[in-house]
Amino acid sequence: MPQPHTLVVNGETVEVDVAGLPLLADVLRDRLRRTGTKVACGRGECGACTVLVGGRPTMACITPAVLVREPVETVEGLAAESADLRAAFADSGAFQCGFCTPGQVVAATALLRDGLPAADEDRRAHVGHELSGNVCRCTGYQAIVDSVCAVAAARDGVSS
Repeated sequence: MPQPHTLVVNGETVEVDVAGLPLLADVLRDRLRRTGTKVACGRGECGACTVLVGGRPTMACITPAVLVREPVETVEGLAAESADLRAAFADSGAFQCGFCTPGQVVAATALLRDGLPAADEDRRAHVGHELSGNVCRCTGYQAIVDSVCAVAAARDGVSS
């Protein structure tokens, strides 16, 4: 029997059928066509499916959609806010295959919203720690950390 549930996704209110407890990633990708959210491990271990729920990074591949009550932001919904971050990723080679990039961008956007430590060494350590839940098999992470730190510095008006 259909069970309607209201979600707010990227500012748009949508009603979805949550019979059978579909996962948020499946609802986003299959029903709402927000395919920027990737599913890799399906166990909440790799971060490819990261979306923001109530502004917090959340693994959509293990989150039942019916439990989501706060607004959801996907990589598509963060396009304007993350334009400088995505450009920094591209400029520094922070992605290769690109599969993890949407989750990395979403998690980094939340991190940048929260603010980073001012000291460069502390900033790099903080970014590395906070993004450690987003697995990248291609880059070795340094370019990702560098990109996030460069964007934070630019947004703060400091040269990196």
